[in-house]
Amino acid sequence: MADRPLIGVSTYLEPRVRWGVWELEAALLPAGYPRLVQRAGGLAAMLPPDAPEHAAAAVARLDGLVVAGGPDVEPVRYGAEPDPRTGPPARARDAWELALIEAALAARLPLLGICRGMQLLNVALGGTLVQHLDGHTGAVGVAGRHPVVPVPGTRYAGIVPETAPVPTYHHQAVDRLGTGLVASAHTADGTVEAVELPAPDGWVLGVQWHPEMGEDERVMRALVTAAAAR
Repeated sequence: MADRPLIGVSTYLEPRVRWGVWELEAALLPAGYPRLVQRAGGLAAMLPPDAPEHAAAAVARLDGLVVAGGPDVEPVRYGAEPDPRTGPPARARDAWELALIEAALAARLPLLGICRGMQLLNVALGGTLVQHLDGHTGAVGVAGRHPVVPVPGTRYAGIVPETAPVPTYHHQAVDRLGTGLVASAHTADGTVEAVELPAPDGWVLGVQWHPEMGEDERVMRALVTAAAAR
């Protein structure tokens, strides 16, 4: 692409990160995310958490948005009590990324949610989450791998038409779908592995797995292509 579209990727704050002689608070993002954006033909812009009221201004400067994976969404966001296996809340990140999603939807900005990002997309549209399921990770800190089956006729099936193995690391998933969302991929156990808003509601896709941990660039290339055409 002659003019590479600008793809924002949400990041998160960690209180103590060490490099060289320094140990400081840092805004972090695993390098796989910007590298995947770059391989797919986009320019990656890292978006550190900010006040939610600034989300629309951030989105206005972007051609596309990726909401990255990370910790569990706080159950109060979808009207549930926390399961004992649900992780501690990340309230500032929830607020910022939900505001980014809402701004992107309002602006019809191409949007890709990855793992937590897909779950937040579902919550932003009024859906709920399963707070714990087994069999969708490897060892602690190691991604698992399982096949994902596309739903014929969906945007995801147009991008990846075959059953494909994907790198996964999650213990939560979509329960009730948010308003307007359709499930576009599943695993053999029935877990929803991709969701999307059908046309003409813009280019909006969420995937439960971690494409930045694998070699398949097709999902990210589809986002970048949609961003370039906008």
